[in-house]
Order: sequence, then C-alpha cells, then structure tokens
Amino acid sequence: MGVAHRDIDQRWMAHALRLAERAAASGEVPVGALLVDAAGTVLGEGYNRPIAAHDPSAHAEIEALRAAGRHAQAYRLPGSTLYVTLEPCFMCAGAMLHARIERLVFGAADPKTGACGGQFDLFALPGHNHAVRVEGGVLAAECGDLLRLFFRERRRSAG
Repeated sequence: MGVAHRDIDQRWMAHALRLAERAAASGEVPVGALLVDAAGTVLGEGYNRPIAAHDPSAHAEIEALRAAGRHAQAYRLPGSTLYVTLEPCFMCAGAMLHARIERLVFGAADPKTGACGGQFDLFALPGHNHAVRVEGGVLAAECGDLLRLFFRERRRSAG
C-alpha cells in the first residue's frame, strides 16, 4: 500500500473512531463504520446501536451499509470501501459480500468473533461470486484502546 493510500485510510479510520465514540457515549460497544465511494464521498456511516434500536443486526457496519444503500438508491455498492474500527463479524461480512463492496479496512482485530481473519475468514471460503479486499490494523492501537477503555469502565461500574 502506498503512503498516500495509507494516509487516506488513516484519515477515514479517524472518522470511524469519532463515530465509535458516539456509540460509547450512548452506552453501546464503541464501533464506528463508514462507507466511502471511489471518489472519496461518504455514502453512509453508522455506529453500534443494537441496544438503542432493540435490533441485534444494528451493528455499525450494517448501519453504514443501510445508509449508503438509501443514499445510492441501490443495494449493490461496487467500488466502495468500508472503514470500521473493529474486525467485522460473520453477519456484517456477509452483508459486505451482498453489497459488493470492493474493500474493507478495519482497525482492531477481533480474535473471538472476527470473520475477516481473526477467528474465521469468511472471505477466504471458496464459492463466493464476489471478492472483498481486506486490510486490517489501520489505527489498530487507537481502535483497540477505545474498546478496552469502554469495557474497563463497564466492569468498574458493574463491580
């Protein structure tokens, strides 16, 4: 990856981190996501909302994909890049395949439920009719720190 490309990815991941902070402020697990087209236009963004929305599918990635679909008036979003602060789960990775996103860039790896190389690698399974390019570890320390702080505070409040 070139320096300019890495700088762009870091800038968008910083934006996703700000969205994750909004999730944390509302008591949700701090994950933020945004979908950007090839021209650099934000098509949709979101943050975790399953508690507030009473919806187990209201992950940051799904929220961003839904917003992008409404913006584009389409469910296929080819040529786009999804930036998310935490490695996506199976549900979110599956939605990315259906949306035909070109690229996924994530921050922190999720060794427990990550489906893009952490615990599983959905995109590596044979038989898909679409391929998503994956780059992980962009601002990983910052993304991971936000999650660790959130759960540390949550344990402190519960104890």
